[in-house]
Amino acid sequence: MRLILLGPPGAGKGTQAVRISERFGIPQLSTGDMLRAAVAAETALGLAAKDVIARGDLVPDDVVVQIISDRIDEPDCKNGFILDGFPRTVAQADALDELLAQKNMKLDAVVQLSVDDSVLIDRIEKRAKETVGGPRADDNADALKKRLDVYHERTAPLIAHYGAKNMLRSVDGMADVDRVSEDIISVLEAA
Repeated sequence: MRLILLGPPGAGKGTQAVRISERFGIPQLSTGDMLRAAVAAETALGLAAKDVIARGDLVPDDVVVQIISDRIDEPDCKNGFILDGFPRTVAQADALDELLAQKNMKLDAVVQLSVDDSVLIDRIEKRAKETVGGPRADDNADALKKRLDVYHERTAPLIAHYGAKNMLRSVDGMADVDRVSEDIISVLEAA
């Protein structure tokens, strides 16, 4: 199963990806986690991306697509994967389609976590307080507001993009965590 989790920052994509990963035995591929690991390791890619990530801006598409391409070639992705935080633009979605076609793969579903913006600031502030080792650089209200603006401008159009392809499945991301998981599993099993 190859799927995308779509939703604004703080919607719970990472939490749900872990649960889906465990349920279906497929890895969670978080571009954010991969980029943060590169920053922590001070790789050339990580150093170039460090300031961009801290500002809440998007890392250049070609860099992210290459990270995804390399990662889905690894053996643990043989039976599928969950993309968490990618694609973030229609251009990235098109690049992903091309990449998957080159690898003779296709997406099975896109799951949208619908969450009201007003709820997200509280979630981000809670996550910042609970993060082991301290909050991420972008876990604060100012960065979240910028990330939400970027999401609505660049990422929200993916809802229509995947809807037109009949791949989009929407789940109420404001329900409790267990209910959201149950709803996601239901839509994936139906797909």
